Amino acid sequence: MVPETLRWNNGALELLDQRAIPSEVRFVVCGDAEETAAAIENMTVRGAPAIGAAAAYGAALAARDGRKALHWAVERLGKTRPTAVNLFWALERIRRRAEETPEGSLAETLLREAEALRTEDVAANRRLGAYGAKLLGWRSTVLTHCNAGALATCGYGTALGVVRAAVEQGKRVAVYADETRPVLQGGRLTAWELAADGIPVTVICDGMAGALMQQGAVDAVVVGADRIAAGGDTANKIGTYSLAVLARHHDVPFYVAAPWSTVDMALSEGSEIVIEERNPEEVRRFAGAPIVAEAIPVWNPAFDVTPAELISAIVTEQGVLMPPFAESLRERAEDLKKKREGR
Repeated sequence: MVPETLRWNNGALELLDQRAIPSEVRFVVCGDAEETAAAIENMTVRGAPAIGAAAAYGAALAARDGRKALHWAVERLGKTRPTAVNLFWALERIRRRAEETPEGSLAETLLREAEALRTEDVAANRRLGAYGAKLLGWRSTVLTHCNAGALATCGYGTALGVVRAAVEQGKRVAVYADETRPVLQGGRLTAWELAADGIPVTVICDGMAGALMQQGAVDAVVVGADRIAAGGDTANKIGTYSLAVLARHHDVPFYVAAPWSTVDMALSEGSEIVIEERNPEEVRRFAGAPIVAEAIPVWNPAFDVTPAELISAIVTEQGVLMPPFAESLRERAEDLKKKREGR
């Protein structure tokens, strides 16, 4: 069974250290907002929904020292990972709740809000998974990239939530997991958590996906997302775009699975999404050993953008959205707004 990604214990936030998996299962204790921000930046915790939840707890920790500390924490946490919209969604939710909360109960209220966000994420993932499972046949082989499972969320997962739900429905699903260079989230994390749940998984190098599709060995590609623009363009871990191109060439359906909080209706297209660039040392070294000469430049974007026209469907807890996404996303956003307003 996969351990909790994050939990509140004895007045502190405990994060499953995803840098240590699969060699070791350990937790990092964050006692304040700065420690939480550092844990997000160094990828102790990763995955858009998990990052958002961790940031909410970090803000709640800061609220114990008052509104000024909370304001600083929201600013600091908002600078940790620029691509994942869930981070900003969670911090905005915390900020709004803080505005309506008296000073004396600020820390307690924001902790409850963080806990609610965590609980809601798991429930959303389960609903999302149930919707997405309908897209898979009774015997399916799924290719996935990076880690969009329980470890990337508060539990259950998005892309892997689809796989889990299908298995729970009695479907026979096997998974190929791209290793996902340069940080190997697929090889280290996805394979580890699927194996823990007894779901058949095989790891491949990123460059092997095309050959696998060419052999007819893949029934569907299912990936997560860090931000989805209003037109359907989707940012996800670097290498996702390549998979989408390969899937289109080989007539393999390409599905994006993400909670509605990942949809950013304020951005019309993928070119507006800020793409985080990470430390070149992630590419220069492998398992601590140098593999690229120091004098040679390295480009290390953390994400790429898959155009909407390469996506077969977007799966959220609000249902399965089909192309044209500019229309289906807009209609769903309007429906949700009406529900919130009681219309």
